[in-house]
Amino acid sequence: MIFKQFHNESLGHASYFIGSETTGEALVLDTTRDVDIYFTEARNQGMRIRYAADTHQHNDYISGILEISVRADVQLLAGDRASVGYNSLRLSEGNRLTMGEVVFEVLHTPGHTPEHICLLVKDLSRGEEPVLILSGGCLLVGDVGRPDLLGGNEAATANARELYRSLQEKILKLPDHVEVYPTHVVGSLCGGNIGSRLSTTIGYERRVNRWLKYADMGRFIRNCTATENLPAMPPYWRHMRRLNQEGPPVLGILGEPPALDLNEFDRLRKKAIFVLDCRSPEAFSVHIPEALNVGAGPSFPTWAGTVLPFGQPYVLVLEDAQDLWDICWHMLRIGYDLPKGWLAGGMMAWRHAGRELELMPLWTVWRLKDELERRKNLLVLDVRQPREWATGHIEGACHITGAEITERIAEIPYDRPVAVICGSGYRSSAVASILKNKGYREISSVIGGMGAWKQAGFETVRQ
Repeated sequence: MIFKQFHNESLGHASYFIGSETTGEALVLDTTRDVDIYFTEARNQGMRIRYAADTHQHNDYISGILEISVRADVQLLAGDRASVGYNSLRLSEGNRLTMGEVVFEVLHTPGHTPEHICLLVKDLSRGEEPVLILSGGCLLVGDVGRPDLLGGNEAATANARELYRSLQEKILKLPDHVEVYPTHVVGSLCGGNIGSRLSTTIGYERRVNRWLKYADMGRFIRNCTATENLPAMPPYWRHMRRLNQEGPPVLGILGEPPALDLNEFDRLRKKAIFVLDCRSPEAFSVHIPEALNVGAGPSFPTWAGTVLPFGQPYVLVLEDAQDLWDICWHMLRIGYDLPKGWLAGGMMAWRHAGRELELMPLWTVWRLKDELERRKNLLVLDVRQPREWATGHIEGACHITGAEITERIAEIPYDRPVAVICGSGYRSSAVASILKNKGYREISSVIGGMGAWKQAGFETVRQ
């Protein structure tokens, strides 16, 4: 058996290539939209991709399942409870799919989503025992998939009940030696506290995973659905599942986003096309008016999908033109179209032409402390996740997670100066740029964030 895991750090996502050495067939699972990597692996192994499947219809990224099918004659697979708008071979509990020495057994494991399946894998060249499970969003490393994706408290409770049964009645019945390869790995928001390793074993999780130790279903449900245990979901997630169910639009041949001269860039900007500035928070301290800031890096897609309204056209400001296609693929993976172009010459060209600029004050934690003592009306806006907030925050701070900022922006008064703080200064710059874009005047971003605040020995409180 040939086995390959593909790790996408920016999405906290893992996809898989499993091939038979005897038949040359391969199955790919939970693929991202940039599918060249799977065909490259197939060529390198001298194999043909025969099957493609998703463990569930994802909320956090666009699946590459249809992209695979237009590149080659591939049989698409789906769980029999999945609601999908494309032709697929339906898999029910206990069904087996055989590729030479490789046998996949389907386990229906609802909870993270109602249609969720896991694939239990045997390598008959090594014996009859299962060797690994592709666990999707069911069992994660040190965690389990969140059950609150598809509705309010009632739906979350029902899904948590199903998840408990899936874990206790199916996953924990497997031998300790079985390796666990999830789709959601460290960095994903589909779990509350996913461990840093990219795989685990049933035995290890049985010993250390707190969610597997609950003998009482009610306690499991209460903790599994508690808001403070779950990260806030970015706004773009609302659109992902629907697109994955309908069948994601096929990308086909991608055009090259054009380099825009100053006049064309400015013309588009003034037509209310969003400017997405992909430079670091420090560089963004001087920027084009009304630009939104998400620095290029591992967290880019989550925050681009937070600051940029879904489906809206945009242009880019880049720190390095070599980042263009990395940024484009980040956007395509979360369902956005390609940008209308990017600013040729970057901010240097804009500044040298004497074009209008806007400032984003960057405060150190020392400056923040002084300002809090001097200005009683200063509002500290903490945009970290609930779990981070619970570890300690500045007394009197307002807590609105970055993911919720566009929905709850009315809670932030226009007539007060606002200092935005996160863990390090990356997220605070993104949120501060949203506020500036919406017309807030006295906005600053705290560089170093709560990490620097605590390092300086300044006081924090807990609620």
